[in-house]
Amino acid sequence: MEHVEQRPQARDAAINIRASARQRDLIDQAARALGKSRTDFMLETACHEAIDVLLDRRFLHLDADAFERFTTLLDTPLDLRTGSAGSCAA
Repeated sequence: MEHVEQRPQARDAAINIRASARQRDLIDQAARALGKSRTDFMLETACHEAIDVLLDRRFLHLDADAFERFTTLLDTPLDLRTGSAGSCAA
C-alpha cells in the first residue's frame, strides 16, 4: 500500500466537493485549531481515514485446511500464562 508522505508534494490533481456552510465552518474551525489550512486539514484527514478503511478490509485467501486451522486458533482461548493459543505455543 502506498504511504502518504508528510512532506510537501506537488499538488497536480483537483478534488472538488460541495459542502453546506455549516460543514465548511466546522472544517475551518478544526483546521484553525490545528494551525492548518482547510486544504491541508481536509487532505490529511481524508488520507488517514482512507488508510484506516483500506487496512480494515484485508482479505485472507485460505484453502479449506488452512481456514479450519485458522478458525480453530481464533476459537481457542488464549493461555494468559504463556501468551499462546492452541498449537501456536512458542
